[in-house]
Amino acid sequence: MAEQALPAAPPDGRAAMPPASSAGRALLPAAADGVDLVARFFRALGDPARLRLLAFLLPAEHTVSECVQHIGLSQGRVSAHLACLAGCGYVQARRAGRFTYYTAADPRVADLVMLARSLAADNAAALADCVRIAPDATRP
Repeated sequence: MAEQALPAAPPDGRAAMPPASSAGRALLPAAADGVDLVARFFRALGDPARLRLLAFLLPAEHTVSECVQHIGLSQGRVSAHLACLAGCGYVQARRAGRFTYYTAADPRVADLVMLARSLAADNAAALADCVRIAPDATRP
């Protein structure tokens, strides 16, 4: 069986993505609960503090104190965000004495975050003008 060649990268430098049908799989699960699961997957990443924490944890593991210092939120808020990320499988914790070290659980998350960042940059004007998703003024 011959392999299909991937399309060449577009001239603007963005990575070319094969069509969803080329893999022989649907883009989203057919069952409603599968779509809900994918939506939950993205909701866990929908908080700016959790995204900053995840980006901080991708290259190396860090303690909660290091995360607090990096992100500038209270220890309680950082711990709650880390618990959310750990509960959703994005980060894993390792206890060593009285410290807990957190690290990204799956390096593919870096690819996902970079792709999202690229897409957001390409759509910055539309996202800024979007009235259906209001910015949360309570977040730093």
